Amino acid sequence: MTETAGNAPAKSKLGEILIRKNIITSDQLTKALEVQKSDKEYLGETLIRLGFVEERDILVALVVQCNLPYIAVQNYRVEKGIVNLIPEPVARQFHVVALDRVGDILSVVMADPLNEEIKTELTKLTQCKIAPFIATKAEIEEAIKRLY
Repeated sequence: MTETAGNAPAKSKLGEILIRKNIITSDQLTKALEVQKSDKEYLGETLIRLGFVEERDILVALVVQCNLPYIAVQNYRVEKGIVNLIPEPVARQFHVVALDRVGDILSVVMADPLNEEIKTELTKLTQCKIAPFIATKAEIEEAIKRLY
C-alpha cells in the first residue's frame, strides 16, 4: 500500500494525516488506495482526482509528513540568472523553479520534493546540491509562466 524505508523512524502516512485533520474519511482513504493500486500514481494524485481533497490539502499533509518547508512562490522575487539555471522545458517537465543559490546549494521549489530522480537530474544539470521546498503544482506552473 504505502512504501516505508527499511529501518527509518516511523512517520505518519499521508492518509493517516488527512484522516487526523478531518480532511478525508477512512472510507475515502480505502477507496483511494484501491484505485491507486490499479492506476500506479501517488496517493495524493488519486485523492485529488477522486474529488476527496484539493491540491492544497495534500501540500499541508506533505509539509507535516516530511517536514518540508513550504514557500509561497508567487510572493518570491527571483533573479533571472537563478531562474535560468533550470531551462524552461525542464522546469515545466518536473514542475520546479530555482529560487536562490548560495555557493553550490540551489534552493528549488518543487511540486514533488520527495522524487529523488528529479533531484538527481537537477543536480547533474545545475552542478549544485538541491535544497527542496514545496508548493502546489498550480503555484509552480503560475511561477513558471511569470518567470520565464
